[in-house]
Amino acid sequence: MPSHKLQYRKLTLDELVVLSQQSDFKALEELIRREQRNVFATFSYLTKKREDVADLTQEALLRVAKNIHTLKNPKHFKSWLNQIVTNLFYDELRKASRKPDVISMDEEPDENPNFSLKAIIPDKKCKPAEKCISSELEQIIKNAIRALPEQFRIVIVLRELQGLSYEEIAEATNTSVGTVKSRISRARLKLKDGLKSYI
Repeated sequence: MPSHKLQYRKLTLDELVVLSQQSDFKALEELIRREQRNVFATFSYLTKKREDVADLTQEALLRVAKNIHTLKNPKHFKSWLNQIVTNLFYDELRKASRKPDVISMDEEPDENPNFSLKAIIPDKKCKPAEKCISSELEQIIKNAIRALPEQFRIVIVLRELQGLSYEEIAEATNTSVGTVKSRISRARLKLKDGLKSYI
């Protein structure tokens, strides 16, 4: 049995997509396993509420499993997946605009990155100084991206984190390539401005 699992791990993404479309459950399982971290990371940059990240990731992966057979070209899997992520993100924004903001007593305020309960409690795992610095910097960047207006946030994440082309981003966000380029350029300027005291 373990060798069978290993066999699926050796397959390319395209091969896994094709097998998944042929109702190969093991291939679908491997495909989901490979993509879940990536989807989780994307939502963690897009969504301000930490508790929503896991729910959105689960929903996105569920949609992949349910609709994989509708994907016409396996080579377009990445942009198809990012379209699912984008649609879920926009759905979440629409829902959030309809309900009043509720602040959890457990959640740390994002507005003040200088004060954090985590900074007070020493992390025993984080021994090498570089690891601490890089994770701190990642959090600062994440907060800066989350502070961007949503139309800038989505394009910068799809471009910088997912490596999508301008055309693929235009397709995923239902806008023109010109609009995408302009938003990415403005997002980069805003980020540069917001991060200049750190970088």
